[in-house]
Amino acid sequence: MTPTAPSPDLATDTQRPPRHYLPETFTVTDWATIEPYFMELRDREIGSAAELERWLLSRSELEAALSEDLAWRYIRMTCDTQDQGRTEAFQYFVNEIEPNVAPYDHALNEKMMASELLPGLDPARYRVFIRSVRQALAIYRPENIPLKTEISTQQQQYAALAGAMTVTLDGEEITLPRAADRLKSPDRTVRETAWRAIQERRLQDAKPLDELFSRLIGLRHQVALNAGFANFRDYMFAALGRFDYTPQDTLDFHRAIRETVVPLIDNLDLERRQDLALAELRPWDLDVDVSGKAPLRPFETGAELLEKTITVFDRLDPFLGQCLRTMRQMGNLDLESRKGKAPGGYNYPLDETGVPFIFMNATSSLRDVVTMLHEGGHAVHSFLTRRLPLAADKHPPSEVAELASMSMELISLDHWDVFFTDADELRRAKKTHLESVLETFPWVATIDKFQHWIYEHPTHTEAERHQQWVQLFDEFNQRTVSWQGLEHIKPFLWQKQLHLYEVPFYYIEYAMAQLGAIAVWRNYRQNPQAALAGYQRALALGYTAPIGDIYAAADIRFDFSTEYLRTLADFVRDEMDKL
Repeated sequence: MTPTAPSPDLATDTQRPPRHYLPETFTVTDWATIEPYFMELRDREIGSAAELERWLLSRSELEAALSEDLAWRYIRMTCDTQDQGRTEAFQYFVNEIEPNVAPYDHALNEKMMASELLPGLDPARYRVFIRSVRQALAIYRPENIPLKTEISTQQQQYAALAGAMTVTLDGEEITLPRAADRLKSPDRTVRETAWRAIQERRLQDAKPLDELFSRLIGLRHQVALNAGFANFRDYMFAALGRFDYTPQDTLDFHRAIRETVVPLIDNLDLERRQDLALAELRPWDLDVDVSGKAPLRPFETGAELLEKTITVFDRLDPFLGQCLRTMRQMGNLDLESRKGKAPGGYNYPLDETGVPFIFMNATSSLRDVVTMLHEGGHAVHSFLTRRLPLAADKHPPSEVAELASMSMELISLDHWDVFFTDADELRRAKKTHLESVLETFPWVATIDKFQHWIYEHPTHTEAERHQQWVQLFDEFNQRTVSWQGLEHIKPFLWQKQLHLYEVPFYYIEYAMAQLGAIAVWRNYRQNPQAALAGYQRALALGYTAPIGDIYAAADIRFDFSTEYLRTLADFVRDEMDKL
């Protein structure tokens, strides 16, 4: 494939493209204002392949408008979980709009797949889209519509509970992300105090979080049964469009991680204990720099974080930097941690304008730099796909989406001097991040294997859930760390993982994409220009090609075999040894 530079207007245009189907004045108010367009699409006569394509574009335009409206409702709610009006606006869409859309969406899928004109569409262009529509038809059940509405409503409770969590340290009430910064303090007493405060605060809501999760498990299991699946795990593999691998493949991946990466992490932890001159490692010793120096502080404010990230992106390719400038110009970023914000971070694509929104909880740490680069990679992906014709084309599966973000973390490493002007601090930052790259694999395997067990045993008790979690945690994580006296905390560590509550089974993709990102970085080490061109070429495909073809466009393999994992993990370890 010949690399092509992205068009500058992809990164600079702040205007929503003109509509061709909906009125320019169209806004989402209530279902009555939306339904006529679904009815027209349902009833429209289609007489040629060209008309079928126009029908698809009309449908896509309506879907994009609804998607962007929902996106803004979610963004505003997560930016301030304590604002009841924002929560109600989001809930209105979930409760009053989405349930009415679902039957029409199904009817339109049926209309499309039943059309005698379907073979007239370019198979190379539409094969992935058609495959996804066929899958959606296969798992659709009208009785699941109210269940999914209830699931969405229940899921919102997690953000509200987690967003309200604060601790008081040294007389100051602070968010948990800010408290977690103290885990990097050279003072072990400071670290332990902060760690215990965070865990005890989480334990205060352990019971309601367990109860919420149990309700979600019950609802999700019923959705799966209604759709003809034995369990929610199998249902989600179909719903997520996992055409390229099976549940057994992921279980094999877990085993490969245990055999190849977990021993590397064990060795790193042993080195950490020796470097810190400790008789034993404790959970609060895992984030501190072994040099004994103060925590890295790469920026002071969200504005500084953004400006420095733009500089890094500019060095890679001015197009990348312009993507972030456009987002800043449009106000599509909320970066700093504060009370009342939902936890975590995300890049939310906006299907109509094509300019996404980045949300995170920055507290001036190295982890925040990585998060900004990660979400910035997602943002670049949104820009590169913003002119694809169909809204569905702009939403590749997570195995591809996370490749965009995780690759950006690694290919930007050579420019981290923007954040760390001191050579020793730069070395510390790089080594810390590469260690976290390896640590991604065991944690992802733990969460994913936990989900397999949960949904294959949907009637389990809370006690059984806790026991299974501890067993899996000990299998993959912190095997040289002492948890003596902390046994009451370990069973609830999974509750901090937002994905379990809000996006079930969206997690193994992080490990798959991490492998791909390491391969992109290895290519970048050999030929930066060619690797960056391949990276952008792959992302620009959106979801117009299968996963394997997208990875091939970046000159890497979609492969998570034991041999491939060992090769790439060893490459990371070798790069760490060079620092």
